[in-house]
Amino acid sequence: MNTTVRLKASQIYKDWHVIDAAGRPLGRVASEAATLLRGKHKPTFERHLDCGDFVIIVNAASVKVTGRKAEQMAYYTHSGYPGGLRRRSFADQMQLHPDRIVEDAVKGMLPGGPLGKQMAKHLKVYAGPGHPHESQVVGSERARAARNANQAALLHASPKPPARLRPLSVPALT
Repeated sequence: MNTTVRLKASQIYKDWHVIDAAGRPLGRVASEAATLLRGKHKPTFERHLDCGDFVIIVNAASVKVTGRKAEQMAYYTHSGYPGGLRRRSFADQMQLHPDRIVEDAVKGMLPGGPLGKQMAKHLKVYAGPGHPHESQVVGSERARAARNANQAALLHASPKPPARLRPLSVPALT
């Protein structure tokens, strides 16, 4: 009989990934980041848990959009007061806050409830090529290498036969 293994929140490990958005289409970058944030690339994916990884996106200022999207896309904010709706074109938003363009695209590809908001907190977007999370990325790579080595050792280990508590009492056939 097969059994389904369900993870607890304490058994989830989170790696760090760096995505370079320079010259890449916005949707492709956002889709890759959303998959990593949700954790769907892992064999231990649980849809009701935040089992995704941390994602750092660099060079958000040089992300590309195809076709006429640069002319047609608009970003809206509202102050909460009557008549407080503000509209920014893609070009204006790219000048002022290029990181928010990528953030909005990724958040649109995540679930809409509290779990999606929790996943979005693991997204770090930077307009330039640098980021302050280098130590986390290096530590994550070391941990990933150690995990892979342990899994490989377990696969190649010879299984031990189970210890018998008492001799079998089956009569010998002649």
